[in-house]
Amino acid sequence: MRLLLAEDERSLSRAVTAILEKNNFSVDAVYDGADALAYLQAGNYDGAILDIMMPKLDGIEVLRRIRAAGSRVPVLLLTAKSEIDDKVLGLDSGANDYLTKPFNTKELLARIRAMTRSQTAQPSSELRFGNLTLDRATFELSSPTGSFRLANKEFQMLETLMANPQNLISTERLLEKIWGYDSEAEINVVWVYVSYLRKKLAALNANVQIKATRNAGYSLEVKHD
Repeated sequence: MRLLLAEDERSLSRAVTAILEKNNFSVDAVYDGADALAYLQAGNYDGAILDIMMPKLDGIEVLRRIRAAGSRVPVLLLTAKSEIDDKVLGLDSGANDYLTKPFNTKELLARIRAMTRSQTAQPSSELRFGNLTLDRATFELSSPTGSFRLANKEFQMLETLMANPQNLISTERLLEKIWGYDSEAEINVVWVYVSYLRKKLAALNANVQIKATRNAGYSLEVKHD
């Protein structure tokens, strides 16, 4: 799941990014409202965390502009203020939730899960395809013969493929979704992680495979003997 974090206090931004990535979110971090607006207009995000007090544009103004443009991306507002008026203004401007700084890590993660839950449109935390099950809550990939707990980017890649079985997903899309909008990662890193996943699928005796389509991308397909 891909998030945009807009927080001008860089030490807090680094800390929150580390927490989110440890919990298998992909994060793009920006430090002012103008960049936040540009990224939200250009990128495809599952959620956004916006600090209210930011340079160039404040979080409320960013929120108003994306809502006026029709964006329904879930937004969590961060504020150092605790006045009721600020919370009401944020919610009236289209925020899904708010959190007052300083905040507890567990509460932050719970708020993000709650606001993005409807976006996943999944009645359960499990994805299934062929004889594989991917548990989104525990990051465990299992088959009748065993299981693995996937690392962050392995999980995000397989989650994307299993949520769109038999659909071709471009290499560029995987790179952008998992490594981030402005990542400096080379495109061959996608192939490296596909290779890791293929080894795990083989070890689990999976009856599905990650199929590569030359110069196009990857898809999850049922094996045909």
